[in-house]
Amino acid sequence: MTDLAVYTGLFFSAFLAATLVPGSSEVALVAALSAQKGEPWILLTVATVGNVLGSCANWLCGRFLAAFRDRAWFPVSPRHYDQAITWYDRYGRWSLLFAWAPIIGDPLTVAAGALRTPFLQFVVLVSIGKCARYITIWAFTQSAL
Repeated sequence: MTDLAVYTGLFFSAFLAATLVPGSSEVALVAALSAQKGEPWILLTVATVGNVLGSCANWLCGRFLAAFRDRAWFPVSPRHYDQAITWYDRYGRWSLLFAWAPIIGDPLTVAAGALRTPFLQFVVLVSIGKCARYITIWAFTQSAL
């Protein structure tokens, strides 16, 4: 498999995992790192960019579609949406550093859009959290090899 195919697959895995589609980009990253496919710093960058862009899609969903959250097609359950709003109200914008967290992370990014968090602040905070998570995964992968 070429490096370009690895990077492309990782990007789409990371993008989809950050949206409300179930998935795990961590597995794809660890597989690529363990198989030594591609440069580690490029793999980390691709995973981070894909994951952040997926969160941006969630922010847009919250910003422009939150009025439809009671519809069956809305991608966040009412319980997770309310939980994310409560979390966001309690901890503010800093909670976006945990947008990578399972279960609450994706709804949190939708809530940030619905609550009109400035986009640049959103991107910076989400990027820091997601990049730190991937660096941590890389460090654990390196120690295991």
